[in-house]
Amino acid sequence: MKNIIDIPAGFKNTANIFIALGDEHRQRILLAFEKGEKLNILQIVSTTTLSRTAITHHLKVLHNAGVLNSEKTGKEVFFWINSEVVANALQQVLHYIKNET
Repeated sequence: MKNIIDIPAGFKNTANIFIALGDEHRQRILLAFEKGEKLNILQIVSTTTLSRTAITHHLKVLHNAGVLNSEKTGKEVFFWINSEVVANALQQVLHYIKNET
């Protein structure tokens, strides 16, 4: 058995990403995006039964974890999936599992 004191550098944000991805509502939000698509809040709200307030909360969690990027254009904020961050987190976990088993 290993004694783990420090989290490896590659895992620093992994927990936040998995927490963000662990909620069914946030999973549904991510599934609303087509590959490479940017959506604003109203477009995302139109894909679900959740309120705008609830969507805003879930977008904040996803954004803070790095799962979503955003850009303000005029008065609108557009979101898109940060596939590089998500893929990197999954690769880090898979690499660890493959090398430890």
